[in-house]
Amino acid sequence: MGWLFVGIAAVLELIGVIGLKKFSQRKSGINMLTFFGGFGGAFVFLYASFNYLQVSVAYAVWIGAGTAAAVVVNMLFFNESKSMGRIISLVVIVIGVTGLKAVT
Repeated sequence: MGWLFVGIAAVLELIGVIGLKKFSQRKSGINMLTFFGGFGGAFVFLYASFNYLQVSVAYAVWIGAGTAAAVVVNMLFFNESKSMGRIISLVVIVIGVTGLKAVT
């Protein structure tokens, strides 16, 4: 159940990041709601995961998964750099998150 909560928190964090990007481009109520709602929901589910998982591992996996997803979304939809250095760094993040999950 804890990993499910971390996964939901990571998805909501991604929604918050998209909202933040859109809010920075155009101030609107829906963009602000997406921004605050995504991050707010992410914290709720991350907090719930602490009842099942170690805080350090749950937090690290949440941050890593959310960061990796945000980088991919920004590369695909917001025209951010797709340099080899960014892609290699992204792979390293995914490997690290997978390793943390595997040893708990």
